[in-house]
Amino acid sequence: MAALSLLNWRRVLSFSGPVPRSRHGHRAVAIRELMIIFGGGNEGIADELHVYNTATNQWFLPAVRGDIPPGCAAHGFVCDGTRILVFGGMVEYGRYNNELYELQASRWLWKKLKPRPPSTGSPPCPRLGHSFTFHGNKCYLFGGLANESEDSNNNVPRYLNDFYELELRPGSGVVGWNIPATKGPLPSPRESHTSVVYCRKDSGKPKLYIFGGMCGCRLGDFWELDIESMSWSRPEPEGISPLPRSLHTANVIGNKMYVLGGWIPQALASMESSAHDNEWKCTGSFSYLNLDTMEWISLSPESQDDKKNSMPRPRAGHCAVAIGTRLYIWSGRDGYRKAWNSQVCCKDLWYLDTEKPPAPSQVQLVRATTHAFHVKWEEVPTVEGYLLQLSLDLPSPTLPAAQTPVASEKPSPSSQENVTPVALLSAKQLQSLQESGVLTQNMHVNVFLPPGIRLDLQGQTNSNAVHTVQVPASTNSLIQNTTETQPSDMKVITAEKQSDMGGFSESNAVFHSPSVFHLKTLDPKISTNLGELHDLNPQTVIPEASASCTVHSTQAMSTVTKTDSQWYDVGIFQDNNTVVTQFYLLPEERHNLSNKEENTDIPDNSLLMKQDLMPGSVYRFRVAAINGCGVGPFSKVSEFKTCIPGFPGAPSAVKIIKNLDSIRLSWEPPSSPSGIILEYSVYLAIRTTQLPEENPNQLTFMKIYCGLRTFCTVSTAQLASAYVDCTSKPAVVFRISAKNEKGYGPATQVRWLQDSNKNRKEGKHTE
Repeated sequence: MAALSLLNWRRVLSFSGPVPRSRHGHRAVAIRELMIIFGGGNEGIADELHVYNTATNQWFLPAVRGDIPPGCAAHGFVCDGTRILVFGGMVEYGRYNNELYELQASRWLWKKLKPRPPSTGSPPCPRLGHSFTFHGNKCYLFGGLANESEDSNNNVPRYLNDFYELELRPGSGVVGWNIPATKGPLPSPRESHTSVVYCRKDSGKPKLYIFGGMCGCRLGDFWELDIESMSWSRPEPEGISPLPRSLHTANVIGNKMYVLGGWIPQALASMESSAHDNEWKCTGSFSYLNLDTMEWISLSPESQDDKKNSMPRPRAGHCAVAIGTRLYIWSGRDGYRKAWNSQVCCKDLWYLDTEKPPAPSQVQLVRATTHAFHVKWEEVPTVEGYLLQLSLDLPSPTLPAAQTPVASEKPSPSSQENVTPVALLSAKQLQSLQESGVLTQNMHVNVFLPPGIRLDLQGQTNSNAVHTVQVPASTNSLIQNTTETQPSDMKVITAEKQSDMGGFSESNAVFHSPSVFHLKTLDPKISTNLGELHDLNPQTVIPEASASCTVHSTQAMSTVTKTDSQWYDVGIFQDNNTVVTQFYLLPEERHNLSNKEENTDIPDNSLLMKQDLMPGSVYRFRVAAINGCGVGPFSKVSEFKTCIPGFPGAPSAVKIIKNLDSIRLSWEPPSSPSGIILEYSVYLAIRTTQLPEENPNQLTFMKIYCGLRTFCTVSTAQLASAYVDCTSKPAVVFRISAKNEKGYGPATQVRWLQDSNKNRKEGKHTE
């Protein structure tokens, strides 16, 4: 059971724009991040349409046009995509209507609709307090309160339990009313009840649920309609049911129906014995019903005197909408007993995050430089920020207990076999370890290269350093015999650089199969820079490919052991994009906390040291969203590499334009070309025999353009072989990279969004 202390209601205190006057009997729906409010009453019926942007905390009055409906209260108000339907309600005291209006919110255009009457029976009579619930292509109308008198000043109430379907046309317009034949007993007549639709997990069938209402007294019964079979039933949920009530709200988030506030009988609230419901009071109680397990859970009690400032005060006739997993409530009327006649409308806006936010999409690279990444990810609705982390996979030294150091210049075959690979390092990270003295004498470093990768050996060293490269015996004529212990089918190239030479004599060696760059350091201050990697196959390339290596040691006191990936906080950001130049170095006591997949504590990095990003280094990124419930799960991991000095930056400002039988890609040159751009290459992610779920981050690319122009055309035939990446929104993936005299720089990745019908949409580059 959720505890009251776990609820983290937050009142919105900072907002802008024209705030609507407080009211009750109004209705609200949500379209993406917008809360749209219409109608209600407080010293007259309100006829304005008000919109609150939950992302910007801004109220505004849209300029509506068309057949603008009169103001109304206690009306039906539902949303289908970007169109809103309004039915019935009270237009003035004692006078109700049964008119139907449609609002196209994309244009703020009102239109009065004239639905066809049912084939049998009469159309719905004028009413208020009914439920009007949308599902599929239909709206379901149940109950309400009608006035039997033709004189609006002489109100003769009649409670209704009639049931109608309203069939909609796709996009705009209606077909007409229908009176479906239902099975089982109907719920009793009522008004000011709630109705929701939910598809249960066990059956997958849509069910309509009705709770509470008013029929001379407050009701607390719960009803279910199977929409497919049109069968009514009355489930008996477990747990403690909320008190009978009316003018409450009910919203479905996930598999839970959240019930808040309303009018409850004074006698039941105070546990008095009374046969009459002639006095009632507002409540602020908050419960939910798990619609899969059919169990009520109470989240806050009826009495909340000690919680006045931490949660909404009691109210009825308010509005509530769900945006993502966040519940918003606004206004409503306060007051305790009808006899007191002291009802006051609330002016406050509150929200509650009902669960942690979902994981964002993978971090995407906009562009990379030598010391920074511009990254982005898809926005998660109704979150307060994002926690971005990176990982370097740096090794951490350990000191084995009760072992004697062993000094040996050359490890024996048995000792080499027993050494465990400990860390994957980029070439630049390897250089940093050498410069800092972490790599000492008698260590062996293996750099593993993917098939078809060329290794450019560049850097500074001295005559005391010996670099050996293992390659198949048939690959290169420079192979020499050696006394080093190697596999029987391998030979060794010894590349020894003289102090007056500008590079290795075997630089630009080409390895066409899995290879090992074996580096034995005899000088702890050696500086070795492994250059950029390039794919040799013109048909398949991963421009972000990078070298990796493992570090071994024959000195027990200097053994380097591999630890789980350590994640470092980059920071907390309100927007879904940022430029990363540094990260925080975490103290040891924070390591376990930071590595959790779900971290409920929002980190405070104000006192931590920062570390700059290094050129030519590989970093892995993940991001998690933050809301009032804490930090949610992290995204899938993305990996990017900073640029190496001298190589060009990534192209930018990518645009995709769809033509009849092709698409046109265009881009801007790198902001830091580091010389003359010799050519651009464009690659398309293509389908392979490997199942994407085996490793969705390993995409296979085909080169589709190479030249000096900053645009290219992709034919329909080429697009037919494209792989549609579904790690976030379905998209075709392109990569574009530039080449100067030193080689290719990092690629800009482009995701061209696809619709559900596989039709091509306008491309969106990761900015």
